[in-house]
Amino acid sequence: TGVTLAEADEVRRALGHKDGHPEVQAWFMPIALKRGYSVPDAERIWEVLAAFGSFGFCKAHAAAFALPTYQSAWLKAHHTAAFVAGVLTHDPGMYPKRLILDDARNFGIPVLGLDVNISDGVYRVERVADPETDWALPDWLPARMPNPTRYGIRLSLADVKGINDAEVTGIVAGRPYASLSDFFYRAGASRPIVERLIVAGGFDSLYRIGQASPVRRRGTVNRRDLLLQTKELDQWVRGARKATGTLTPRSRRRSAAAGGTQLIFDFPLPGDQELAGSAGGLPEMTDAERVSAELEVLGLDASRHVVDFYAPLFGALGMVRAKDLLGVRSKSEVLVAGVKVATQTPPVRSGRRVVFVTLDDGTGCADATFFEDAQGAYAATVFHSWLLVIRGEVRRTGPRGISLRATGAWELPTLYEAWNSAGLDAVTDLMDQTPASPQPGSRSGSAGPLDFSEQAIQGAAEARSPRPVMARPVLVHPTGFRMSPYSDLKPPGEDTKTAPRKLWHASPGSSGH
Repeated sequence: TGVTLAEADEVRRALGHKDGHPEVQAWFMPIALKRGYSVPDAERIWEVLAAFGSFGFCKAHAAAFALPTYQSAWLKAHHTAAFVAGVLTHDPGMYPKRLILDDARNFGIPVLGLDVNISDGVYRVERVADPETDWALPDWLPARMPNPTRYGIRLSLADVKGINDAEVTGIVAGRPYASLSDFFYRAGASRPIVERLIVAGGFDSLYRIGQASPVRRRGTVNRRDLLLQTKELDQWVRGARKATGTLTPRSRRRSAAAGGTQLIFDFPLPGDQELAGSAGGLPEMTDAERVSAELEVLGLDASRHVVDFYAPLFGALGMVRAKDLLGVRSKSEVLVAGVKVATQTPPVRSGRRVVFVTLDDGTGCADATFFEDAQGAYAATVFHSWLLVIRGEVRRTGPRGISLRATGAWELPTLYEAWNSAGLDAVTDLMDQTPASPQPGSRSGSAGPLDFSEQAIQGAAEARSPRPVMARPVLVHPTGFRMSPYSDLKPPGEDTKTAPRKLWHASPGSSGH
């Protein structure tokens, strides 16, 4: 018809009303004929469009998203780094940023660390000086795909936990910084923010921290050395500001350049041999500690995927990676593991709870479905852990659609610890032990035995068993659906509370989670 997208959407809404069909048809046919379509073609197109009124919201919603979907796909194929940087900045959709960043890694895009002298309030695309020459195009990408390793994505200051817009603006306005004390004095960031920037690697390039070296040279510093000085620097900056009054960033730079303020806690920058030896000599952070700090401060495992540290256990247990699931025969029993990306528990008409879980293992995502018969023993683990191992039966839902009918779930760190301490037999023993199902009426933190009363006798009669059990309570969702009797329970366990930040999406539903 040649109308704008806004006008087209108004017409689409009119199709949702039965009385609006004749009016829309009277408007559509003359315009279509005027634009050169034949009468049979115009009538055939109208039949297709009119059918959208029968579907209401769903089909029309899909049609309205067709154009931005195509545009997004084109941008991702031709300007991958820029597209991903935009998605990370604006954070649309249900999936956490760490999963989007992992998708960029799978495309071969370098993830550039936080840097107080480079990072901005948004994710930036930077040309990489030495792109990966050994990068191989994955078989799931078209052969004409441009090499995405030429550009990297620089992490954003805005993702630092607790930072505000004023602090981001102050950091960017005061650049470049010559040292930690220079940053402390001129950036205007609070001490907690400076400490988070340090542990997340914001000063690594300034002090060449983490660069490969066979031995630690005298006078070099690491993140722990910098962190050790923040208290003294904070006190010194407060005293200096009281003595000199409130200064603007420009006057601070001018005062420091004129020698009016002595930055007494400056660590030696590379090449400042006269100050060598002032480092504290504290040990370097391990790779695991760095990733843990990134998850805590940024909500991202930027330097490495968190699952990489468990790779030896994957091989020992014969776990299947997400990228290899398509090659597994249907109805085969497999083990998958990864970071919990999402849990969804939509209410269903039967009243039975169905839990959908998505895991990310660094090669892609694996979907698992827990039906009610598998939830009693494993629901607590699924809802209250963030690193999971799931056992399930492969189910094919289409040519490239695959999921697991889950039959068990365990905490990945627990299995890894058992494997490290006692070997593979200890892991299999743990997995063979079915966890006790939570009892209705027993909540986290309650003490004392359950009260076996008439309810217990009634429950035993219903179960045709002499063992007293509590009668299953009937819980009703606000929509009217009957829910699982375990849906109001919060079993003991602090696993998700110890996760650095909430790294997954949880859709509310019949479970209440």
